[in-house]
Amino acid sequence: MGTTFRTKISLFGVNDRVDRPVFGIICMLAFCLLAPIGDAVAKFVGSDAPLLLTLFFRFGVQFVLLLPLALLTWRFAAGPSIPLNIAFIGWVTLRSGLHILGIGMMYMALRYLPLADALAIAFVMPFILLLLGGYFLGEEVGPRRIAACIVGFGGSLLVIQPSFADVGLPALLPIGVAFTFSIFILITRHIAKDCGALALQTSSGLIASIMLLAMLLILPDGIHADISIALPDMPIIWLLFAIGLIGTVAHLLMTISLRFAPSATLAPMQYLEIPFATVIGWFAFAQFPNGLAQIGIVISILAGLYIIRMEHRTAKNKPA
Repeated sequence: MGTTFRTKISLFGVNDRVDRPVFGIICMLAFCLLAPIGDAVAKFVGSDAPLLLTLFFRFGVQFVLLLPLALLTWRFAAGPSIPLNIAFIGWVTLRSGLHILGIGMMYMALRYLPLADALAIAFVMPFILLLLGGYFLGEEVGPRRIAACIVGFGGSLLVIQPSFADVGLPALLPIGVAFTFSIFILITRHIAKDCGALALQTSSGLIASIMLLAMLLILPDGIHADISIALPDMPIIWLLFAIGLIGTVAHLLMTISLRFAPSATLAPMQYLEIPFATVIGWFAFAQFPNGLAQIGIVISILAGLYIIRMEHRTAKNKPA
């Protein structure tokens, strides 16, 4: 019994990693399906709930769900797996603020854009992350990767163009999402070595909830429709709980997948979010990317997969 329980605890980073690629792939597939379902629920809620309240439910549910698991892992790991110093707390707070901003922009974009289009535009993130990593971390980029980034950005522009013609500036919100989450990931890389994944997600949920609650209480009610603490109707409240539940489970599955399967195997699979989002958007909202957007999506996916292949080849050729 003890061995079984500690094996389960290792899912969250307490024990050494055990390679189980099939299990990791299944977890990543579940993430790729659940993530666009969560976005679809957020799109359905739309402006029926204030944006700050939607975000509060998203992060509040994350904290409440993960806290018992975090307490269990801390107990069996003989203490919390998170350093309590000012610098680290500052990084986690900045990371939580970026998380709020990124998800908030995506929820706003979903009010205007088809689900697949918004997600496909936001998938310029790997290109932005590669360029930021080269600039800030000194990581090797090289002309081939830069060329792939340019091609990928061009594909995204093909998705943006018809959306921009229809809705204007909100079509650019997913670009903001991509920039925000690129910085979010760089910060996560910086602090992840000092903190377990579950502890980081739990503390981020707490800090984000406190930040959002403070904004809801401090900002004058009524200055904008998205800044209000007034609760919507009960069916919408249940959907807000669903957004938090789906988002928390999806990202926990992604974290688990990375512990059991190589990132080189899992990274290309994340692009499955786009076809899943296309099917969900078609069935739920009768929205389907037009011909130009379809071409742009294919170009962006191919450019992203090329970069992943280059990264994998570089990692294999590095001396041990």
